[in-house]
Formats: sequence, C-alpha cells, structure tokens
Amino acid sequence: MSIHSLEKYLPQNTLQYLKTWFADYYIHIKVSRNRNSKLGDYRKLPDHSHEITINSTLVPQLFFFVLTHELAHLIAFEKYGRRISPHGNEWKETFRQMLLQSLDVYEEELRPIIVKFSKSPKANFMASPDLVKYFHIEKQDDTLQFIEELKKGEYFLYRNEKYLLEGLIKKNYLCKNLATGRKYSFKPLARVQKCS
Repeated sequence: MSIHSLEKYLPQNTLQYLKTWFADYYIHIKVSRNRNSKLGDYRKLPDHSHEITINSTLVPQLFFFVLTHELAHLIAFEKYGRRISPHGNEWKETFRQMLLQSLDVYEEELRPIIVKFSKSPKANFMASPDLVKYFHIEKQDDTLQFIEELKKGEYFLYRNEKYLLEGLIKKNYLCKNLATGRKYSFKPLARVQKCS
C-alpha cells in the first residue's frame, strides 16, 4: 500500500511526515480488520523489507499515532541495531521525537496530551489514561463507561456477559462472572455497560 492510498485513514497534513519517515525504507503497510488484542504491529521481513499492520477501524488521529508508534520501531531498530529492546530507551526517544515533530497534525485539545505522553512514551496505548479517554469519550456508544466509574457491588455487561464488581486489587478491578463464578481482573479503563 502506498503512502497516498493511506490518506483516507489519516488526518490532513500527515504526508509530509510520512514521506520523510518512509524515505529510506521499503515498507509494506497493511490495513487490517479490527483486532481487540492490538491496534498495530511491526516486523522485519526475511527479504529485509518492513511490514506494518494497523487496524482499519481507528479514527484518523489514532491511526496516525499508531502508525508513528510502529514506524518508531522500524527507525529505532535500523538506527541502533536489532539487539535493542523493542520498547527500550532507543525506541522511546525515537517515538518522542516523531510525536513532537508531527504535533501540528493533532487537534488542538489533543496536543497537550501528546506532549505529556511523549515525555515517557508507553509501549501500550492502554497505559495512558489521558489518551484512552480522549479517543473513547464521545466516540463510542453512550451506554458504555469506564469500569473505574462503577462502585463496588454494581453489575455490568462486558462482551455480552454479566459481571459483579467486587473490589480493587492494586490498580485493577476484581470482578465475578455471574454465569461461571470465575473471577477476572479488569483494567480501570475497560469499557463496560452498567446494568442492574
């Protein structure tokens, strides 16, 4: 997929950055169906080209953010060698520079969140409550809310199964599946539907 064919997934004014970042590399970009387990991924192929896969369901600014994250892997590995940690200091510095370089692509209210995140980029998007809230509030079904907004003893639906919120364990929420009796740990920003 060419850079130009990505335009429909991206915010305006991103091509100048992508052309610079892509310039020295042969990259296969795949836009995939939605995957619950990840937003995107990067790998180096046996022919020494690169492959980046990103979920097609992401809103343009999040699509660009994830693409930047995956390109930072490619650029860090090429610059520092394959022995670096995938989300180590070299990747963090590369990603930080790319985020700040392309800050004007993001909406005005998102920019301070990106600047804050760039101070210490996380490997997992879900580890940044500000980013998760920004990309989910008012952009998902109004019946959904973050599990951290519920109280102990309240019931909720998650993936069509009913749970009881039993309490907090460290930073996560201990919840009981009412159909099976099994207990699960939920992250604070899991999106659930409150019910009675």
